[in-house]
Amino acid sequence: MKIIPLSEGSFTVDGTKKFNPFNASKDDLKSRPHGSLLVEVQPFVVITSKDILVLDTGLGFSLPDGALQIHQNLIDAGINPLDVTKVLMSHLHKDHAGGVSKEDAILQKRFLSFPNATYIVNKQELEIAVSKLSKSYVMEDVTALTETDHLQLVESNGVIDDYIYYEWTGAHSPWHQAFWIKEAGETIFFGGDVAPQLMQMKTKFVTKYDFDGKLAADLRAKWWQQGHEEGWTFLFYHDITTPVYKTSES
Repeated sequence: MKIIPLSEGSFTVDGTKKFNPFNASKDDLKSRPHGSLLVEVQPFVVITSKDILVLDTGLGFSLPDGALQIHQNLIDAGINPLDVTKVLMSHLHKDHAGGVSKEDAILQKRFLSFPNATYIVNKQELEIAVSKLSKSYVMEDVTALTETDHLQLVESNGVIDDYIYYEWTGAHSPWHQAFWIKEAGETIFFGGDVAPQLMQMKTKFVTKYDFDGKLAADLRAKWWQQGHEEGWTFLFYHDITTPVYKTSES
């Protein structure tokens, strides 16, 4: 399997949940608001023998020419966005689901960003995302999912096409899920925002921004141990320096 990180850049995030671009060459990290986090926003593409998979969809930012940044990142990697076959969504918070759809200014309508792909989404997570009950979601980004037949709603735990395993985790958001992609003896693990950075896997601590911080910490410890025992490759969506961590090389 081939893994390609699709970085959209580094950002600082404070209590307002606004993502402010951060340029390490000219911005002073000490000047960021107290309590803010420095994170990468980094979807992934995984190429298997069966699929071209996109794992989460980024912030949905557009470039000056109007192209979605995630589309351009794919094109730069030699992949036509129309060739993406599945989009695996860990959850639908705005920094992970902003690129689910794109606004057509002329038609004044949003369309799915990957029209030929099946979107794999937790059923209850989508219900919350379109309910206006939480500011962590942008309803406009994900409403197109309720209007398409290119959607596979899942619940609890299961397997897709005999090699993509999903598991409801909760912890970060109530209906957050994780994915394992298993092919030819290799396991790629994507834990979304329950396992967002390498540092958090190595140090057990409870974060304030998780729905259930203790559960998130326990899951990270469990996955870290199991991953080393079974030789997983970890994908870290918010890690500045280590988006891909192969336990076989550690």
